[in-house]
Amino acid sequence: MTLRLPIYCPKKRLYALRTFIIALVTAAVIFVPFIIINGGVFYYYGDFNVQEISFYQMAHDTVRSGQLGWSHITDLGSDFLSSYSFYLLGSPFFWSTIPFPSEVVPYLIGPLLIIKFACAALSAYLFLRRYVQNKNYAVLGGLLYAFSGFSIYNVFFFHFHEPMIMFPLLLAALDAFIYDKKRVVFAIAVFCSCVVNYYFFVGQVLFVIIYYLMITLTKTYKFRIKDFLILALEVLIGFAATAFILLPSVLGLMGNPRLDSFPQGWDSLVHNKPQRYWLIIAGFLFPADMPAFPVFTPESNCKWASVAGWLPLFGMTGVIAFLQTRKRDWLKKLIVLLMLFAFVPVLNSMFQLMNSSIYYARWFYMIVLMFALATIRALEDKSADWNRAIGWSAGITAGMALLIGLMPNITKNDDGTETFVLGVQAKFEIFWIYVLFALMSILAFVLILKKFKPHKKRFILMTVIGTLIVSIVTSVFIIAIGVKSSSADIVIKENIINRRDGIKVDDIDEVRSDFYECIDNTAIFWQIQSINCFQSSVSTSIMQFYNAMGIERDVASRPETANYGLRGLFSCKYLFDYRNDGKAGSENSFIDEDGKTKMPYWKYVKTCNGFDIYENECYIPMGFTYDSFVTEEEFERVNDAQKTEAILYSMVLSREQMKKYSEITGYSDEKYKLLYGKNPDYFDSVVDTYRFNAKKYKEQCEKLADSSCTNFEYTDDGFKAEYKNDGEENLLFFSVPYSSGFSAKVNGSSVEIEKVNYGFMAVKIPAKTDCKIEFTYETPGFSTGVAVSLTALGVFCIYICILGYYGIRRKKKHFDSNGTD
Repeated sequence: MTLRLPIYCPKKRLYALRTFIIALVTAAVIFVPFIIINGGVFYYYGDFNVQEISFYQMAHDTVRSGQLGWSHITDLGSDFLSSYSFYLLGSPFFWSTIPFPSEVVPYLIGPLLIIKFACAALSAYLFLRRYVQNKNYAVLGGLLYAFSGFSIYNVFFFHFHEPMIMFPLLLAALDAFIYDKKRVVFAIAVFCSCVVNYYFFVGQVLFVIIYYLMITLTKTYKFRIKDFLILALEVLIGFAATAFILLPSVLGLMGNPRLDSFPQGWDSLVHNKPQRYWLIIAGFLFPADMPAFPVFTPESNCKWASVAGWLPLFGMTGVIAFLQTRKRDWLKKLIVLLMLFAFVPVLNSMFQLMNSSIYYARWFYMIVLMFALATIRALEDKSADWNRAIGWSAGITAGMALLIGLMPNITKNDDGTETFVLGVQAKFEIFWIYVLFALMSILAFVLILKKFKPHKKRFILMTVIGTLIVSIVTSVFIIAIGVKSSSADIVIKENIINRRDGIKVDDIDEVRSDFYECIDNTAIFWQIQSINCFQSSVSTSIMQFYNAMGIERDVASRPETANYGLRGLFSCKYLFDYRNDGKAGSENSFIDEDGKTKMPYWKYVKTCNGFDIYENECYIPMGFTYDSFVTEEEFERVNDAQKTEAILYSMVLSREQMKKYSEITGYSDEKYKLLYGKNPDYFDSVVDTYRFNAKKYKEQCEKLADSSCTNFEYTDDGFKAEYKNDGEENLLFFSVPYSSGFSAKVNGSSVEIEKVNYGFMAVKIPAKTDCKIEFTYETPGFSTGVAVSLTALGVFCIYICILGYYGIRRKKKHFDSNGTD
């Protein structure tokens, strides 16, 4: 039996507009004070400050310039589309910034965030309104969803709200297809959801499948093969139409080590951190915990996992009331199933393509929407036992608070002594404030229930007002903690945002720079080339290189000073050290306690924007040749600690490449028979003769600099260089990440690009020739993706025409039958 209700809503009441305006004003009350305090820009902390703002401005300028292929500014270089499609390229909010000047973009982030909250409330309302007779409850549900713990938690991740907006619309479109026989809309919803964010779309697809199966198996919806086939067609059309952005994104991320870890063993069934179970429960009972600063379960290893889902004012009270009703319902079964998915690691990982490299609960907004639906349905259900539900909700909340907050605990101090404390939470005061918020919210709901329940209009009005007040108070508190915890906003505001012109270095745009213990992505703010980058979806060649060097590269490239050899390899000429970050000898200062730089052969040049700028005396211009070549098997003999220096002595090639260029590399099967035979340890390799120290490093850098390009220049679609080869033919190396999208020409003739040094590019140059080299980039899969998208669009148009034709026929047949009667 279908439990949906007919949509009864006089248009003049404009419930949708009311939802949007209420959420807009509420979000403005939360965020505008912080915007005003910081001079017009909304600063938060962590990823928000250094990723979201910098990415928006850089991508904005990139789009306006039309240089949409290779991004020289992203790490050592990466494909622009695949690097930023996850973050912002599919977002309509990002594209709304394009008409504005570059310097205005940071000031748009706050207003856009406010609008996102309003859109989330509106989209939730459009889904929820079908399931309640009084649409004011749907308005309330939209507000619960928009200001839930998940939404507030993920202010930290500015780009997470777009999927939150699209998900209810996807379900609303599916409902319209199933129950109202509306066609076309679901195909559009699938297209928009995937384009907005392909990562979140994976989880949404899984949810839609579960949702569809649940309403079918519970006989809420009567399955019809014809309707299913039409639905499948719309899914295929909508999905295929996204190929223009999806195909390049997938190709660009293939090989990313963060995507190749699958659940296995007991870790698939049980979380390896027991605290994680407590966190999942607490996430729905208390206001949102802080990303990077967990309060409830500090050792759950879930700092950025988005484990949050609290509904303001109600918490779990409405959900419990709904689950305790006697009615058999698809939503009850779905909620129970979703909680099972939340607690079992392998099921949880299904929402992110079975990836288990790190625990994420970034699909919890789906549970939140179902909890909001359960809550408003319970409010409208006269049989709901609210006294019982409140007792359970308050009891569980208080019980968990007492267990965590009063559990005897021994903590170790820095000096090795031990201290007895009560509570296993991270921050005593903040924890009990969270508890107070949760319990006071339940109390406020009790008062509203007792006072206004007999009067429906007043009751609804007061629950909305109570929800808004609780949302504002808790959200301002949480965001204020984040703002206060950030030490970066002042530096960004005074010396980084729109301060590029203050860097008075003539060739800063032509070379790479290093940033010592500085604000992440300062180079992206200034849009200059750098070896540092805090970005997860960069070229996989970068990931492969760092892995080969024995250096972890997960979300950011931050080579340590011990790996000073990379500065030479990467043609890094300048280093920035924020002078107010620490005194000489401190961790944040590039100068040690003896007054020397923490890497050899760097000299102070000048100070700009509060940054001390140093120049690399071992700078190697981009594009140089080696006089020694080794196989990957040889290079593996080098200790990880010396690999970043060793790679300056010899170019590392595969065995096949060594054979292919034997006239250059000196390879022969006879010479290498020991290495690839039964006794590889007896093979004498040049790597065994390497000696590592600062003096040797400088000598090798000078040697490579003498064999470097006389001219190098970044272009809109790649780069070009000039090299005067006075010797024999050789391989010319560029520390630009390898990509199949590059093509190269030497003196106008196409040449093959080789992937060398575990992830970079080299081309063969002729002997005794002045060479002009040009690399041109085209995003892999983009042209194919556009063709697929256009084909899907054509099929979509045909589909609409067929629907229109049969619609006209039905109307005509109906008219004829009525005329006959």
